[in-house]
Amino acid sequence: MHRVLLPVHLNVERALSQANFVAGLADEGATVEADVLFVFTGEERSPDTPDEMKRFDSPTRIDAVRRVMEVLDDAGVDYHVRENSGEVAQDIIDDADEIDADQIVIGGRKRSPAGKLLFGSVSQEVLLNTDRPVTVTTAESE
Repeated sequence: MHRVLLPVHLNVERALSQANFVAGLADEGATVEADVLFVFTGEERSPDTPDEMKRFDSPTRIDAVRRVMEVLDDAGVDYHVRENSGEVAQDIIDDADEIDADQIVIGGRKRSPAGKLLFGSVSQEVLLNTDRPVTVTTAESE
């Protein structure tokens, strides 16, 4: 069993890139179990209310999370949806440790050749502070 932590946030294209990577692992014959993690940071608001001030009460109400679930369902990958709140990079590292993840799959931004030397702050912090393998995927449209 290959256990993957799949931390997603609001960007659907990045989340789909991550989910497709994990689905590809299953297509290659690996038995994969994914933990889809959404870390609430306070910028998530529900469009269901007129004032748009109601916070989402569940990560499964986040479009990016739902789309990841669809990809994993289609690929036959078992998954669990997790949530956390606070410090995104540290929560990713802590959750990976808690579930003893074999791999962390992060969605990164597409960068210029010079920009590829630098990762986003969350990606960089996770890469520097975990001893687990980390894969950074990028969305095709970015």
